[in-house]
Amino acid sequence: MSRSHRLFDLMQVLRRYRGTVSGQTLAREVGVSLRTIRRDIATLQTMGADIEGEPGVGYILRPGFLLPPLSFTEEELQALVAGAQWVCRQTDDALALSAQNALAKIGGVLPSDMRRALDDDALYVGRKKEDMSGLDLARVRRALREQRKMRISYADQHGATSARTIWPIMLGFVESRRFVAAWCELREDFRLFRADRIVTAEFLDDRYRGNRRQLVKEWRAQEEPRRKQQQNG
Repeated sequence: MSRSHRLFDLMQVLRRYRGTVSGQTLAREVGVSLRTIRRDIATLQTMGADIEGEPGVGYILRPGFLLPPLSFTEEELQALVAGAQWVCRQTDDALALSAQNALAKIGGVLPSDMRRALDDDALYVGRKKEDMSGLDLARVRRALREQRKMRISYADQHGATSARTIWPIMLGFVESRRFVAAWCELREDFRLFRADRIVTAEFLDDRYRGNRRQLVKEWRAQEEPRRKQQQNG
């Protein structure tokens, strides 16, 4: 592996970790010695990469630095195509269009010999069942980004409806169903709301307090014991 490729791979590994990552982990993933990692970190820092940390503590890459792009491998292109297919066939029209636009942008900068990989039909992602809910998922995503509350009318499994004010924190696509994970003011707890049971939805100007990402962490921490209990039967 050339040194330029190794530096690029090291940057990719650092980008995958949102927190501090040890030198041993970097060395293992890149496939070089710890001593080489330390030299490469120093090289990237001199090139302008905002990498904080030191030997024995770990490293973290701050955003804002890009190495010159390298060509994708065929496996990486297949992964991108499969991901775009899934988005196009399993989500909603607005997100599908964004996925198609992203692939078009990638295709526009690829060498001609690699561009054919974008049209390779070696992988197939099935189409979802027709979604019967009237929930505007594009507006839900906007509410997520802006941390705005929603007022919904929600039907339970027996068809009885209740009015809820929720703080949407995540949108989920599981098999053929769509879910909104949210803090429910009525229940004073996190809840999963099926999109096909949301009868009406009003997107409010009110913002909810706290940080959405932190709320996602709290919800996942709460859900983990339940998942383990279900797995253990």
